[in-house]
Amino acid sequence: MTRFTSALLLSLLPGLAQAASLDGATLSLAWGLPFAGILLSIALFPIFAPGFWHHHFGKITAGWTLLFLLPFTATFGLGTSAGLVVHALMAEFIPFVVLLFALYTVSGGILVWGNLHGSPALNTGLLALGTVLASLMGTTGAAMLLIRPLIKANDNRQHNVHVVVFFIFLVANIGGGLTPLGDPPLFLGFLKGVDFFWTVSAMALPVLLSVLVLLAVFYAVDSYYFRKEGVLPRDKTPDAPIKLYGLRNIPLLLAIIVAVLLSGFWKPGISFDVLGTPVALQNLVRDGLLLLIAAISLKITPHQVRAGNEFNWDPILEVAKLFAGIFITIGPVIAVLQAGQAGALAPLVGVVTGPDGAPLNAMYFWMTGILSSFLDNAPTYLVFFNLASGDAATLMGPLSQTLLAISMGAVFMGANTYIGNAPNFMVKAIAEQRGIKMPSFFGYMLWSIVFLLPLFVLQTWLFF
Repeated sequence: MTRFTSALLLSLLPGLAQAASLDGATLSLAWGLPFAGILLSIALFPIFAPGFWHHHFGKITAGWTLLFLLPFTATFGLGTSAGLVVHALMAEFIPFVVLLFALYTVSGGILVWGNLHGSPALNTGLLALGTVLASLMGTTGAAMLLIRPLIKANDNRQHNVHVVVFFIFLVANIGGGLTPLGDPPLFLGFLKGVDFFWTVSAMALPVLLSVLVLLAVFYAVDSYYFRKEGVLPRDKTPDAPIKLYGLRNIPLLLAIIVAVLLSGFWKPGISFDVLGTPVALQNLVRDGLLLLIAAISLKITPHQVRAGNEFNWDPILEVAKLFAGIFITIGPVIAVLQAGQAGALAPLVGVVTGPDGAPLNAMYFWMTGILSSFLDNAPTYLVFFNLASGDAATLMGPLSQTLLAISMGAVFMGANTYIGNAPNFMVKAIAEQRGIKMPSFFGYMLWSIVFLLPLFVLQTWLFF
């Protein structure tokens, strides 16, 4: 995907003027078909053609992207097309991927080694720890750090599917709802101007409620199975003291937080125009620091530590390839949404808007959540963020409950299916590699319907 993007940019750069802004009121929904094609590919190929998708997802994404760019360039001109691509890459894609890359690299340099018996108390404690870490090192980082120790601790249990399912609920999704570092949708909001600590304060109560309820339910379920089955007479991995390796990466995690906070508080007022896209100095500094932190982690972490984590670049490469296409093809969709009632998505605007024009926050919560369940929660967040207003100051002010609804829907309901959030499938794959018979796509949805939907109904009643 990197070669594809580079070639595309090189072909667009010579002699380009600044891109004209798109008038969403004049755009047809047909321009959103490639974006929908990428999302449907993400949803359906892993179910019906997993092998083909695994080997060719980058080509499929590039194909949809070209299917959008070629007619778009022919219709609106090279300048407008180049401006859209540069805006997608410089304002959204690069900051998004650089943060994920830094968190993934640094967290992959911390190894939890050893084994304990997976009792209900221990399992609940590990889930609670992972939930806290998810908002500090990202859902992907926390999930990759703890899923293997959790599976190892429960390899002498007959029933352990529920342990992995609740791990996906809590560590791979809901636990990341407290900060923009935790989950990609919230970081996209941060890039759009949402204050770091607005997210912390606004999401604190919904996250705490969700975590306490799910941990209590998990403890009850795990206790039932533990009393029913006990443990296997022979432990595949005998007890060994828990040890942490790669501790020198912990200060680097703190450095990532500082780098992100720096870009939120330090605003020198200097920016550079790149084909109509302003690139602020503080964002360049942040991304440079994040890359430097990742490089330091690679330099100082012993090879054995990363080998113990079975660390490789495949997950982050997959995210980069998919989201490069997503951020480019979503441009016309966002323009249509920003046109409101004058655009082709007026019916969707009507669903989440009352007769008086005020947002229906409960509908924002459920519509964002439902689409996040079956598409991907990061672009879904972006769609509804722009539908509500697109202006961070307005959404943090008079429309703060609407922004809360969008944030909760994207983060929480990404747990409803395997495809709602990137770590979900990664955790599933690791569990299956270790012999756990994980439920099918729809089997997993039964778990989420039983344990998550009642919680979301309660949240609707409490917060909206």
